[in-house]
Amino acid sequence: MPISRVFVTRFFQLVTGRHFAEAERILERIKLKVHETEWNRGYFQALQGIILARKSNDDQYVFISNVNPKDEDELKRHRREFSKSAKNKLHADYDRGFFSAWADYMRILLKLKDAERKNAKTKSKQLARSNRRKPAEKEPAQPLLEEKTTPKKMMQTKLG
Repeated sequence: MPISRVFVTRFFQLVTGRHFAEAERILERIKLKVHETEWNRGYFQALQGIILARKSNDDQYVFISNVNPKDEDELKRHRREFSKSAKNKLHADYDRGFFSAWADYMRILLKLKDAERKNAKTKSKQLARSNRRKPAEKEPAQPLLEEKTTPKKMMQTKLG
């Protein structure tokens, strides 16, 4: 059985959001559902490496620590390189599976970045619309009086 794209996409979302416990549960579900092939083994090992690299996040030699997830051009370049290696017949099946996982991760990072950008545009449009719809608050014509005051009675008296 091929590796489920839904599980893998969810795994990448969780890892990117640093929800490691849930990501590990998804990883375990992936492991239980896939057939033992060299390609799947390479893909699965890459998934394990991705989560470990994201967890440590402090090793300067780890690839993922050096990738800027906000730089779209860099993500596209890495995705192209990983995809090229994944399709290269000179690599063993294990390696092609490994590179495919990394290419998929770069693809998901790009989609998350795109969704984030669209979400920001939508929020700014909604904010602009809500600002246009707000009626201008009118200043009261006379000063506000306390609500429960009663007028005082005046009495005129004569002194003396």
